[in-house]
Amino acid sequence: MADVAVIDSGGANLASLRYALQRLGASAQVTTDFARIERASHVLLPGVGAAFDAMSRLKAAGLADRIGTLRQPVLGICLGMQLLFESSAEAESGQSATPCLGVLPGHVARLTADADHPVPHMGWNSLEILQPDPLLAGFGSQDYMYFVHSYVAPQSAVTLAVADYGRKVPAVVRRDNFRGVQFHPERSARAGARLLANFLAL
Repeated sequence: MADVAVIDSGGANLASLRYALQRLGASAQVTTDFARIERASHVLLPGVGAAFDAMSRLKAAGLADRIGTLRQPVLGICLGMQLLFESSAEAESGQSATPCLGVLPGHVARLTADADHPVPHMGWNSLEILQPDPLLAGFGSQDYMYFVHSYVAPQSAVTLAVADYGRKVPAVVRRDNFRGVQFHPERSARAGARLLANFLAL
């Protein structure tokens, strides 16, 4: 059975994520104890809210410089995915950017709205898979995930899948043992449960 550490970044989705993991038979503990995180078989970095608030919390817990040293499978979810990048435009008043974890290259920018694509991007979108990965095993264009976000990661060589929201929105990313998803698998019904099961099987 997988032993999952869920990093407490202050997001409101912690309970629903923990329940989703428990339904899959995984033991999940929400924690900021790095020793506990380091010995887990799998690590989740969820996030709901602002990048600068989440990074402040991680820094206060002594985790900001240590998450990038983890060697087991790590999955960032929504804001947690964005925190894996070098910086985010979602910053405190008077600041141009929030420094993030720097595990993945690039800067997270604000989504640009238009008449057909309001911000935040909120709702169900299918995935266009660009690169195969065990996390996406069994997925196709008929699978829809639930998105809620106002900021978007850059598309690059680490992008595994995108969603169409008037532009290509990076939806799944990976570098080495670190992966991220822009959507909420814990809110994405059977498809989300399958993705979490794939993660636990890594």
